[in-house]
Amino acid sequence: MNPEECREDICVTCSDVAAPGTVVRLLDEDMAIVWAEDGRFQEVSVALVTAGVGDVVLLHAGEAIAVMPE
Repeated sequence: MNPEECREDICVTCSDVAAPGTVVRLLDEDMAIVWAEDGRFQEVSVALVTAGVGDVVLLHAGEAIAVMPE
């Protein structure tokens, strides 16, 4: 992604920031809907983690990269 395309002050896709999100629904093909810290639902990949509904995951560039401990 070209940083000039970012519309927010901080673009999570372009930066090295991982943000928490709560899994609200698992989809087919290692995808999930999460409620992200920024107050939006997002469709993300959960292919790298074993996550279930209710789990808090760290999100980076559309990918869940870790499941947070309870």
